[in-house]
Amino acid sequence: MVSLASPVGRSETRGSIDPIIAITKPDMGRVNELILKMAGSNVELIPEIADHLISSGGKRLRPMLTIASALAHGYSGDGHVKLAASVEFMHTATLLHDDVVDESDLRRGKKTARTIWGNQASVLVGDFLLGQAFKTMVEVGSLTALDILSTASAVIAEGEVWQLAAAKHMTTSEADYLAVVDAKTAALFAAAAEVGPVLADAGPEARVAMRDYGRSLGLAFQLVDDVLDYGGTSAALGKNTGDDFREGKITLPVILAYQAGDEAEKRFWQEAMEGGQNDDEALARATQMIRRHGALDATLGKARDFGEAAYRAAGSLPPTPAREALLGVVDFCIDRMH
Repeated sequence: MVSLASPVGRSETRGSIDPIIAITKPDMGRVNELILKMAGSNVELIPEIADHLISSGGKRLRPMLTIASALAHGYSGDGHVKLAASVEFMHTATLLHDDVVDESDLRRGKKTARTIWGNQASVLVGDFLLGQAFKTMVEVGSLTALDILSTASAVIAEGEVWQLAAAKHMTTSEADYLAVVDAKTAALFAAAAEVGPVLADAGPEARVAMRDYGRSLGLAFQLVDDVLDYGGTSAALGKNTGDDFREGKITLPVILAYQAGDEAEKRFWQEAMEGGQNDDEALARATQMIRRHGALDATLGKARDFGEAAYRAAGSLPPTPAREALLGVVDFCIDRMH
């Protein structure tokens, strides 16, 4: 079993998001109502596609981070509900765009919007959701929160382009890959957590702590996903295992195995990831090489390091149920391997 052995101590609810679900439940009910309202449109296709993805079984972790972060800093207004809904719409829009770019057919076991309605509709509805997200942010009346989330949106798009440019190139370095993850995934986690203390006027130190918490959590979350794709289950991953390999995605376990491999193995990776020779037989060989070179353990070790950083950042908060819930999310992220 993975252990985070954090300087601030383990959460008593290790490996569970039940505490954050419980503490955010009343506000998340309002978030869900707002999401349905924001997805409304006279153009029939928009709510149809939005509902397809919104109801697909995701945990809505990012908006829960916004709610819990605000509660951890004593916020008592309703701006966190609007910002949480905006965060979820930003995430949903990104998924719609990602599936088009990655040519994905399944997400969480369901057909992707692009396979049902086509790429054009998916991209345009994603744009609509982004527009609704920013409209709702403006209603909160916090220029600082708007700046944080709008900056994150730009960084995410930048990360998408960066990943596209680096896609299927085995020359991608570990540093470059982590920079892409920082932009594509961690930026929204960081922004979702940082706007909580902003709403509560908690001061710059609280903002930095929650930004660091969210960023580190996001990096850990993605690296565990990378491990699960080669060493986990579809239920834990939320999609089919091996999808990254079949789509030619170069993730950290692949980079580490490639760097440790001999010439024949390097040639295999080039043919698989750059040349598209990635059938089930190739996947089995890739998984074997990744395990033999310890790439999964090394990737999980880095995820644990980021988990430690998230623990330290959230550990600076006053001891409240909201803080314990935020710490529990870190454990849940890492413990998905088990």
